[in-house]
Amino acid sequence: MIFSVYQTSPLYICHSKILDMNKLFIFLFTIVIAYPAFAQTQASSPANATMSAVKLPDLDKSPMDMAYYPANYPVLKIQDKASEPLMARVIYSRPQKEGRAIFGGLVEYGKVWRLGANEATEIELYKDVKVKDKKLLKGRYTLYAIPTATQWTIIFNKDTDIWGAFKYNEKKDALRVDVPVQKVADSAEAFAITFVKSAAGADMMMAWDDVIVTLPLSFK
Repeated sequence: MIFSVYQTSPLYICHSKILDMNKLFIFLFTIVIAYPAFAQTQASSPANATMSAVKLPDLDKSPMDMAYYPANYPVLKIQDKASEPLMARVIYSRPQKEGRAIFGGLVEYGKVWRLGANEATEIELYKDVKVKDKKLLKGRYTLYAIPTATQWTIIFNKDTDIWGAFKYNEKKDALRVDVPVQKVADSAEAFAITFVKSAAGADMMMAWDDVIVTLPLSFK
């Protein structure tokens, strides 16, 4: 009987309301603290992602490109028109002239050049080849060049996945060859590499501004 009176007394009712308000305060406080984290999680989830919330890279001024021998090999492959096996693939970036003096200016004579822009150019050889009668084993190499007004020294280096030529290590060279410079009347705005079929295999041609350099590769 005493217990029943105590439960229904004004003091007990007041005490109960205080407890209920404390619980409500704790509940609201928890929501306030937890909501920012919840909202951030929702915003960062793939289902709720927006372009403004994702840091996308800008289009590079020197876009990356590929050159194959045989030329356009991936397209020929899916069309069942490839008459030769894949022999070589070059991955490189294509800087633009943009009115600048290139060789002897932007690309200094007598210094190691990444043979493009950004990451140093790389070549993948899918079988052993001869480069100007010098044997080179199949594999992946970084390509560098040391240009002068009359010839380029083309370097095949074993140290791959390199940005620029700042960490070039001559001790890791696999092969060096010298090739002549051909000056032409017209001009290429963007640096380009392509392969042209030859009697012995293919010529890897590099062109920029008013210069073309040809590197002969023999697959025989």
